[in-house]
Amino acid sequence: MDEKPEFCPRSFAVIGAGPVGCIVAAFLARGGYEVTLCDVIPALIEPAMSPGILIEGAENLQQSVTRVCTQIDELADHMPDVIFITVKANVLPLISSAIEGFYREGMYIISWQNGIDTELEIAKVLGRKPAMRAVVNYGCGLIKPGHVKIAFHHPPHYLQEMDPDSRPAAIAIAEALSTTGLLTRHTDSIVSMVWRKGILNACMNPVCAVTGLTMAQAMGDPIVFQIVDALIKECVKVARANEINLGWDFYPGAIEYMKKAGDHKPSMLMDIENKRRTEIDYMNGKFIEYGAQAGIETPYNIMIRSLVKAIESKK
Repeated sequence: MDEKPEFCPRSFAVIGAGPVGCIVAAFLARGGYEVTLCDVIPALIEPAMSPGILIEGAENLQQSVTRVCTQIDELADHMPDVIFITVKANVLPLISSAIEGFYREGMYIISWQNGIDTELEIAKVLGRKPAMRAVVNYGCGLIKPGHVKIAFHHPPHYLQEMDPDSRPAAIAIAEALSTTGLLTRHTDSIVSMVWRKGILNACMNPVCAVTGLTMAQAMGDPIVFQIVDALIKECVKVARANEINLGWDFYPGAIEYMKKAGDHKPSMLMDIENKRRTEIDYMNGKFIEYGAQAGIETPYNIMIRSLVKAIESKK
């Protein structure tokens, strides 16, 4: 019986030309890979070809991608080996359905996003075999189309497949990313990592979004910090009730990490400022959902989600 050929990705697509997508697209292109950057807003992708994506801050480079497009359907003309989804989690059902139109076996779809259970949204449409989940450890913002400021970059990033049969492909993709400078490791603990990061996001993102404060300002204000602290403790309670392994020292580590975040505006605050829909349902909304599942009350998460929704409705 012939052995299945080893997966060796050469062609990538990145859906979403915001700061997160621009970074992964630029690094992959710098690594010599074929990269298609896709976004429905033409102005966001135009600079990616010429003069190229400019990244400044914790990393510095300028790099052009292979091509750009404004419709996911156009990716069918190039059939990438791997597709990174870097847009807000709330549009995942639509994007997964669009990919379904040209998906073929052997193609892999990576949720390179914030939020809990984003990979499950992909799997609902495409099945578990192509779906993968990453935990991304950089903070960034878009100065203007194609121009990204990285506030911090704390590699490695982590990647895991949903289907055990896709493990060799996940390892190969992690190795490809690492060769470009985005050090990525394969893991068997992605759910724990997603929840650990999810708690940090659920505590800082919405608090900054409703107050207009940067992460450093929120952590430095003794009144506002009380809300952050209560959210952390409530989210930890929900995680443990659902048998998610956070580690015994998660709470002090989380506080220390957030105190070092600096004057960085998290993505949810930038969404509010730009009158965009937020990812609150995949952050605090998930803690409310999993809290109900385990019989844990979540008044702080309900409160903060309600406030963010109220601000969203004014856009």
